[in-house]
Amino acid sequence: MNQVQTHSLLTDFDIELFKAGKHFRLYEKLGAHLTEVNGVKGVYFAVWAPSARSVSVVGDFNFWVQGEHQLNVRWDSSGIWEGFIPGVDKGTTYKYKIQSNNGGIITEKADPFALYCEHPPHTASVIWDLDYKWKDTKWMETRKDKNGLDKPYSVYEVHLGSWKRNNEGKFLTYIELADELVSYVKETGFTHVEFMPVMEYPYDPSWGYQLVGYFAPTSRFGKPQDFMLLVDKLHQAGIGVILDWVPSHFPDDAHGLGFFDGSNLYEHPDRRKGYHPDWKSLVFNYGRNEVRSFLISNAIFWLKNYHVDGLRVDAVASMLYLDYSRKDGEWEPNIFGGRENLDTISFLKDFNEAVYLEFPDVQTIAEESTSFPMVSRPTFIGGLGFGMKWMMGWMHDTLQYFQKESVYRRFHQNDLTFSMTYAFTENFMLPLSHDEVVYGKKSILGRMTGDEWQKFANLRLLYGYMFTHPGTKLLFMGSEFGQSTEWNFEGSLDWHLIQFGYHDGIKKCITDLNALYKTYPALFEKQFSVDGFEWINYSDHENAVLSYVRKGNNEKDNLIIVCNFTPVVRGNYRIGLPSKGKLTEIFNSDKVEYGGSGVTNSKAIKIDKQSWNYRDYSAEVVLPPLGVSVFKIS
Repeated sequence: MNQVQTHSLLTDFDIELFKAGKHFRLYEKLGAHLTEVNGVKGVYFAVWAPSARSVSVVGDFNFWVQGEHQLNVRWDSSGIWEGFIPGVDKGTTYKYKIQSNNGGIITEKADPFALYCEHPPHTASVIWDLDYKWKDTKWMETRKDKNGLDKPYSVYEVHLGSWKRNNEGKFLTYIELADELVSYVKETGFTHVEFMPVMEYPYDPSWGYQLVGYFAPTSRFGKPQDFMLLVDKLHQAGIGVILDWVPSHFPDDAHGLGFFDGSNLYEHPDRRKGYHPDWKSLVFNYGRNEVRSFLISNAIFWLKNYHVDGLRVDAVASMLYLDYSRKDGEWEPNIFGGRENLDTISFLKDFNEAVYLEFPDVQTIAEESTSFPMVSRPTFIGGLGFGMKWMMGWMHDTLQYFQKESVYRRFHQNDLTFSMTYAFTENFMLPLSHDEVVYGKKSILGRMTGDEWQKFANLRLLYGYMFTHPGTKLLFMGSEFGQSTEWNFEGSLDWHLIQFGYHDGIKKCITDLNALYKTYPALFEKQFSVDGFEWINYSDHENAVLSYVRKGNNEKDNLIIVCNFTPVVRGNYRIGLPSKGKLTEIFNSDKVEYGGSGVTNSKAIKIDKQSWNYRDYSAEVVLPPLGVSVFKIS
């Protein structure tokens, strides 16, 4: 006898929106919801499975027996099965047992809308709620001032499982991270943290990029409310939170979204579009309206229910191109004969429009590695609508340059100057991310050349150049203190290194660079505008020196930056300047406290009425070895 009562949270309008790909609150209707019907407490279940012959809820409340609690299919051809089960309570584990019309295949699936999941390797969903008393009102009311494109935006990228482990080598919990991580990020001065995917995933070596529980923070570190506490504490400390979001692909684990109801429900049925050869995973069917509703609802869910301040969208390039990682014959052109995935383009525009319509004070950030145009331009002028895009070209060229011995750098100045030819075509974020410290690439420190002193000097120079280059910043955990080895997701960062002078010096340098970035408007007010940057001299390749001006809204805020990419001290180095007055050095990466040699401009420097670098004024400064100096005119 079926013990499921007829009940629905869905209206006809909900179904219309769902079918049209415009239902962006789907998590309020589908999934498992604690509720009360006719005075009886229980759970309302709803799941999309249009190719199912029957759908039963199985769990520890019915000893996982199929058929005892069978849901009812809606009459409106939506493919949604639903019903109310009395007596089921919070904390109950469950799955959907689905018998398909397609040959009678029976699958046992986790709930795509589950709010909480069992700890892997267990795979069941858990009945849960989102009750939590937030204490971040001040942040939420003022975060537009923290997230704006004309504000300092310095991101600390974190993998929660390996940032730090406890004395037994086990994960820190969300609650423990709410103390240790929050205080550390505040100390080092980053404006935001970015978490590599926190949504539930079955396989640790995927780093979280193979998701099965899109609406559930992973149970590895605690309960959903514990993750809310972590976000809340970050906000109370004045730190924004960005989540990695993965709408590009998903794994084919038996309990996941793949072949959900015995058909290609979430994935594209054409293998050329529905399977990712690099990651051996499934690709969403972006042309199916119900799938679009699922994905955009998921984005809105994290922004609304977890107070998230931004979404970094993973692997956008793999979504945009039909021939991505595919050989000739393994892909089919679009209707215009091109390689662009038109369904993806339409989906990404819808996603960004939906996010910014409801949350104009957040940012969406694209990890997009190609020259696809107008990624971070508004949709109404033909762009994809993202707030920012990763500047992968800058990352590649810059790291390539820093791996060259200083004696050869004069032949490769273009590796550094080339970025300015396209720096303002998008709203670029400069990333030194987790992808740059794995798979034999070495750590960021490990890529620097020279002896030990020169390696650390080069690293401080790299960071100084990065923080004074136009664009927002992203740095992967460990890089801020000069982690020596590659990142290992199975262990903790090498925190013991900070006791050594050079590593502590890198941390102090990053802390001061974050303070510099946040203090001086010239470094952020026009970070995406050509008006915010001007070369002084980019052609002194013989000395491997670059000099440039960063500009704010007020001319008096302008900063002068000079980078010396060789270990040679250059005294009496003359640079052209835009006005008279005095130069005061406000940052020098060669400070002794950073582990440098102490070659600084300790006194104010008089600006001469002597033309230089095509300017009417100039001054002589001392350039530290492998160092960057930042000056203010007064």
